[in-house]
This record gives sequence, C-alpha cells and structure tokens, in this order.
Amino acid sequence: MARRVVGTQFKPRQTKKGNKELENWLGRLLPPRVGFRIHEFTHEGKPVVIFEIPAASYMPVRFSGEEFIRVGSYTKKLKNYPDKEKALWALFRHETFERGLARRSATAEEVLALIDYPSFFELLGQRLPENRAGILDRLLRERVIVEAGAERFDISNLAAVLFAQRLNQFETLARKAMRMIVYKGPTRIETVKEQTGIKGYPVGFEGLLGYLNDQLPRNEQIGQALRREVRMYPEIAIRELVANALIHQDFSPTGTGPTVEIFPDRIEITNPGTPLIDPLRFIDEPPRSRNEALASMMRRLNICEERGSGVDKVIFQVELFQLPAPDFQVTSTHTKAVLYAPKKLAAMDQQDRIRACCQHACLCWVSNKTMTNATLRERFGIAEANAAMASRIIRETVEAGLIKRSDPESKSRKHAKYVPFWV
Repeated sequence: MARRVVGTQFKPRQTKKGNKELENWLGRLLPPRVGFRIHEFTHEGKPVVIFEIPAASYMPVRFSGEEFIRVGSYTKKLKNYPDKEKALWALFRHETFERGLARRSATAEEVLALIDYPSFFELLGQRLPENRAGILDRLLRERVIVEAGAERFDISNLAAVLFAQRLNQFETLARKAMRMIVYKGPTRIETVKEQTGIKGYPVGFEGLLGYLNDQLPRNEQIGQALRREVRMYPEIAIRELVANALIHQDFSPTGTGPTVEIFPDRIEITNPGTPLIDPLRFIDEPPRSRNEALASMMRRLNICEERGSGVDKVIFQVELFQLPAPDFQVTSTHTKAVLYAPKKLAAMDQQDRIRACCQHACLCWVSNKTMTNATLRERFGIAEANAAMASRIIRETVEAGLIKRSDPESKSRKHAKYVPFWV
C-alpha cells in the first residue's frame, strides 16, 4: 500500500547522545560492528532519512548487550523466543563469512576505487581489459562483485579481503589487516616499531613479507674471501606461517586480527580462532580450513598450498637451520606459532628438546623414514661420541607419550626406531 511521504525534521549527523555524535554512539553499542549507512535526501520536496542496516551474517547483532528480533510489528528481546533464536543460529551456520557482503549496492566508480583491479589481473596472469565495461565484466565472471540491480554491485567479504585497495575502507574488515610489531626486548614493554597492512591479502603479501624480513636480525658469516649476511630465520618458514595465519583465522571476533610480533629471541605469529586440527597433528593431517573459498583462491594465486605440506616445510627449514622447534600454542580464542632464534642444545629446556624430538619423528614419518638415534643426532648437531645425549632426549619424549618404538618387541637400543604416538 502506497503511503504519503511527510518528511522529517530529524538530522542524524547533527544529533548527539550525551557528548557523542549519534552515529559514533550507535556504532559503539553494536557488537559486532555493522556497517550501517545513513542516507539523507529530499523526496518530492520533503526531507527523508534512511538508515541502511546490513543483515547479520554470522551472529546476532547486539545493542547495548541485548539481542532483539521483530515479532510482527513489535521489537522483542531474542532471548525470550528460543525457537526463533535456534532457527537464526541454524541460518548463520549456512552463511560463511566469505559469502557475506563487505559493501552493498556500490556504483561502478566505487567498485573500481575500492578494488585493486590491476593487481587482480596481474595475479591471475591476465591482460587488463581496455575499458571499464571489460573490467567490470571480468570481475563479475570471477564473482569478485555481484550485480545488485540498476548498475549497482555488491562486494563480498572474500573479494574485499583478497583485492581491497585499502582494507580500512571496509568497516567490517578494518581490523583484519595484518599488524606487525617490533619490540626492543623479550617482553612487550617497549615497542620499537609498528606497522599495519593496507591492501588485500594476496595483493599486499609479497610487500608484507619483504617488510617483515627487513625487520629480522641477521647473522654475519665470514668466508675465505668475503663476508655475507645470513637471515636468522628461514624465509620459507615465515612465509608459510604468515599465510596460515591469514587463511585459517576466524573472522567472526571483532576488534582482533592477525599479528606478527618480533622479539630479539623469537617471532610470534598469531591469528584469531582455534585450529580445526589438533596442533600435534599439524604435520600429518590433511588440511582443513574454516575459510575454504579464501584458501582456494590463495592457492590459485600461488600464495599457499592446500596439500597440507605447509607445516612440513616449516619443520624441515627449522631443522635445516638447526633452530629450536617451533611451538604451536592454542588459547581459548587464538592460535599462535612461535619461531625461536638460534639456541645451543645446552641452553634448551626439557620442553624444547621434547618438542623438537616429537616434530622430528613426525617429519621422518611423513617423509617415509623412521627416526633413530642417528637422525636425531643430525637434527641437533650432536657428535656420535655423545649418542647418549640423543638417547636421553628420546627417552624423555617417549615418557611424555609423544613417540613410541616402531617395533615394541625389539630389545635393541642401538638400532631402535621411533614413530609418532599416533601411528
């Protein structure tokens, strides 16, 4: 039924709640932060105000700590309608973050300003079309954008995360850019430098790695004729761990995103969300990601692999550099990978030794080999005359329940072979 427009005297951008602007006040009380937009215009000579509010995509939006739902023409508290709440969560389970919208109803000009389309074509190895129509057509075919009618386009979260000119132009993604912090000492007391990424993940990935590697300490090697600087950490290991943090993060928590923290004695790479695989099985289990479309596109753009060999590469490179074993830590809300600076075996504590021995046994197994005293000595750089030291590390790891003899019936200690506990 058509209704007569009477107009309004309400001016949202001039209205305040307390001493705060209304728009800022509303946004602060809406977790998760939704990118609502205020439209002010004149229709038939009458002033009109429209609040455009995107649909919730992965969890109900709360206002001042309460969730609400429309029942008929009334607004009711969601907690008082458990059946509706259950149906709502069931709907969210089918709606992934990647399919959600970062920007609705954008014009062609806005699309080309928001999306780094030259990098899109370069990364895919395709020629840049000669005109705007060709660019938009290709973006539509690759589902970077979706037609929203009347020469308007929707931009998905996936497209924005991948190809944004600036992630902070998308309100829901502003905190999902990689943040890098360099500390002066082994604690977080004194910060030397901090940098936050700007572009979509694959677009800015090489630049991110270049900047990260420039911040890392180097060792100087003196050869017969010249000196050369050698990186303290293997670049391949850093690349894999950074890519994993971006791809496997949980995008739903607000106010947090992936971070790289650089200390004099270690690097910590953290992402929101707990892993879908037990960290003790990172090396052998097939990969699983909560962001399958993102992982697939990152693989297509040669940023990562989906074969599950990423952690294998990390462990192999760490052993090659004879570094302490990386530590994969899980909290209630985050996953963290820690790479440690060079440390002599004598300076490692028992947990360092056990972790390295366990990871070495896993790496041997997935490489179709078996760990022995000799292979562990090589991993730690232990001389054959000190084989008893390797035996002690093996015994500690067996007692920790992380490895076992491959042949329990064998009584030989000298030629004993060991496999991960899960074999």
